[in-house]
Amino acid sequence: MNKKVSLKDIAKAVGVSTALVSYVLNNKEKEARVGKEIAEVIRKKAAELNYQPNQIAKSLKSGKSFTIGLIVADISNPFFANIARTIEDEAKKHNYTVIFGSSDENAEKSLDLINVLVKRQVDGFIIAPTEHSEPQINYLTESNIPFVLIDRYFPKVETNYVATDNFSAAYEATTHLINNGYKHIGMIAYKSGLIHMQERVRGYTTALKDAKAGASLLKEVDYNNVSLDVEKKIAELIHARQKIDALFFATNTLSIHGLKYLNKKQWKVPGDVAVVCFDEGDAFDFFYCPLTYVEQPLIRVGKEAVGLLIEQINDHVTEKKQLALASRLVVRASSVRTK
Repeated sequence: MNKKVSLKDIAKAVGVSTALVSYVLNNKEKEARVGKEIAEVIRKKAAELNYQPNQIAKSLKSGKSFTIGLIVADISNPFFANIARTIEDEAKKHNYTVIFGSSDENAEKSLDLINVLVKRQVDGFIIAPTEHSEPQINYLTESNIPFVLIDRYFPKVETNYVATDNFSAAYEATTHLINNGYKHIGMIAYKSGLIHMQERVRGYTTALKDAKAGASLLKEVDYNNVSLDVEKKIAELIHARQKIDALFFATNTLSIHGLKYLNKKQWKVPGDVAVVCFDEGDAFDFFYCPLTYVEQPLIRVGKEAVGLLIEQINDHVTEKKQLALASRLVVRASSVRTK
């Protein structure tokens, strides 16, 4: 078995002190005023020698595990997968490893994940909280465990969070449909008390009200029975006395199930019904009509969340920061009225 490479080995190979190598490999070259060129040489030599830091020794010395617990609703969902990738990449810049877990929108499973990760001694959490998980968030606060909420938060619980400005995004999407001449706009959303979903619904209903564009045609879907419930709710809108001419889907998952049903019923987009989706998805590329969608700032959400968490871990920052980030409406053929 090959001897494990040490800091001393790297220092000898480069011709510098062991302390200098330590500063660079711990990303503290600025504090030690190490030049960029020599820092690059040290990192390159460490990679060539396949240097592996002793994480246990590092943890004992610093009192940190250099791990972050990330809990999202479903890591297989492209929305959360993309955020998770950004968080992982950003955490790596700070020498942190990310441990992932999916709550499946289940508060009990979320609690189990938090307990497991606390026992693993993660230094902090980034969490997309489930409905009814306020006690878990209060527990982290009372235990002085650093954490940042993403995508959702609880208005009555003061925490750090990074989320999309869901109200403005939904308002803009609905207004876009109104301005394109659609008069009977339905919305398919999850039946949820979580703030991100409530704000999307509020943006939709407020836009209709402000434009005097008719009553809300909101249909809410059960998270545990998505496919059948989406079909049922769209069918109700199609067969109503006043048939819809546009649909606004509150998530990419709802969009996919809805588009499948529209195809099944041979409803053409946008000829029979215009479509706007909240979030994009890889599956959208296979749909015959380019889809209009709300593009959330996923990369920025991930970077800001890691930044806030590292601040808490390193500097013991207690001041709470709440970031509501702007999205962008990407207009394509699915919401443009055909002649």
